[in-house]
Amino acid sequence: MSEFKSGFVSMAGKPNVGKSTIINALMGQKIVITSDKPQTTRNRINCVLTQEDHQIVFVDTPGIHKPLHKLGKYMVDIAIGALRGVDLILFVVDPIDGVRKSDLRVAEIINGSKIPAIIVINKIDAIKNKGIITNAINKLEGSIDNLKGIFEVSALTGENLSELLNAIKTNLPEGPKYYPDDIISDKPSRFIISELIREKIFHLTREEIPHSTGVVVEDLKQRENGMLYVRAEIYIEKDSQKPIIIGKSGTMIKKIGQHARKDIEELFEMKVYLDLFVKVRKKWRENDNLIKNTMRFKDDINL
Repeated sequence: MSEFKSGFVSMAGKPNVGKSTIINALMGQKIVITSDKPQTTRNRINCVLTQEDHQIVFVDTPGIHKPLHKLGKYMVDIAIGALRGVDLILFVVDPIDGVRKSDLRVAEIINGSKIPAIIVINKIDAIKNKGIITNAINKLEGSIDNLKGIFEVSALTGENLSELLNAIKTNLPEGPKYYPDDIISDKPSRFIISELIREKIFHLTREEIPHSTGVVVEDLKQRENGMLYVRAEIYIEKDSQKPIIIGKSGTMIKKIGQHARKDIEELFEMKVYLDLFVKVRKKWRENDNLIKNTMRFKDDINL
């Protein structure tokens, strides 16, 4: 009988390099939210891939960046903290704009951890000049002492992801199952739902709006008719942002709700009634209590 391998694999990189998209692609389903805007991921999320001979716990983290407010500092602390005690680090790089100081800073942090690492050059589907990839590799390959490989992948098309998955498995130790077979995330339902709502805000609104919003699920219960009732509050920082989120005659908030409800129904396999409310919370990203309110979740229900 072949040995069973398991371990924790942390994603590292600056914002908007595609860490969450890679996890979803490797998992074969959408677990964590994505957008084309930086700093979409705000919290540490464990995503569990269990197969016959291995269990990989992918640790999705915020991008490592220079924080501009308390929420940003909280996110960076989470990202760096998630590199401790894991078995392997995937250092994800978007080479399109070249390797920058921010990438080298991440490499420095990874190297200081002494944990085995794999460099993942993402978004190769968008690169016609292969010299760009070569330049990125040349700048990075000597920056990490405990380097186990370099892979050029596309999370969008799936190119070379199976090879990357095999390399991850190869570099994990023999170990136990940390989670039951039917668990795909360590986060409660409230967290996952709030993230899906926040993702739609990222996709549908503009400029500063996505980054100044937070979502808190205040009520979550399954009704007698089998429908899941969700009441969620969307935090914004300014009165002027409220009409943007709500939209003319409520068109934007309706669109956010429709898109989010579709994803929630697909994930939980049940009909959903989604109630959304917009609340102005002045400078909430500088308020420790409000930050914690968007990061921590009340008692969940079994779904």
